[in-house]
Amino acid sequence: MRRFSVALIVGLAAITAPLFAQQGTAPFTIAETGQGFSRLDQAVAAIGNGEGTIVIAPGTYRQCAVQERGAIAFRAAEPGTAIFDRTACEGKATLVLRGEGALVDGLVFQNISVPDANGAGIRLERGNLDVYNSMFRDSEQGILSGDDPSATIRIDRSTFSGLGRCGGDYSCAHSIYIGHYGGLEVTHSRFERGTGGHYVKSRAANITVTASSFDDTQGRETNYMIDLPAGARGVIADNEFVQGANKENYSAFVAVAAEARDNSSAGLTIRDNRATIAPGIDRNTFFVADWSGEPLQMATNQLGRGIAPFDRR
Repeated sequence: MRRFSVALIVGLAAITAPLFAQQGTAPFTIAETGQGFSRLDQAVAAIGNGEGTIVIAPGTYRQCAVQERGAIAFRAAEPGTAIFDRTACEGKATLVLRGEGALVDGLVFQNISVPDANGAGIRLERGNLDVYNSMFRDSEQGILSGDDPSATIRIDRSTFSGLGRCGGDYSCAHSIYIGHYGGLEVTHSRFERGTGGHYVKSRAANITVTASSFDDTQGRETNYMIDLPAGARGVIADNEFVQGANKENYSAFVAVAAEARDNSSAGLTIRDNRATIAPGIDRNTFFVADWSGEPLQMATNQLGRGIAPFDRR
């Protein structure tokens, strides 16, 4: 699966300004060629089976796109100013990705809902995905993936707020729900104000969640902060967790292999995290609940009142 080169990513900033001078009001510009388009799907089609970067001008867009081929970077000209609102393709997501790889940088996805209640900012069906400096808010899900054991998802410096749903005739939606991928990496990101389901649910064989925060104080009917339902190896470290009052399930912060043991969890390391229950809430819970029966590595986690370190289930 193709992944974008460092040189390509670093070079984007230098070419963005002159491209907009050339293209005037065209909101979607292919950085490598200078072509401008009025619609995102037209720019995606123009890249086709190749590799390219779509630079997106500030604005609020009621548009979506499906990437069938190639490797495409979707990059805001100014982080946080390119907002995709209320529109999903194929009844799935604003960006439906099934090419060879994709990069999303500086975009905002909001108010996404679809008939089967799984509306997401990004629906990843195969290939590598890198997400930087982006925001997912007030939707049914933030990122939802299929299965691709050969690929990796990386999320850095991004925010997930007001996401998730449970109840009704459909399975739960989550802030992030990753299928059987090779790996999921989440770094320097924030999860808050969940509206059901889990904040991070991942069936990936390898997991990294570091230097991130999970603020559940304004959550509604939420479940685990991190759910690894099929088990996983990797590391969960240097994160901040606060459990709120309005929980569908408050029995643990992190759950390992609660549904299956598809992946080995031997050596999963959970260290140097800080976990508390929000002020004014009197309850007892566990930081980690484990169904795998395998040896986990836990060390130097700082746990507040009412939180026991570990429960074998």
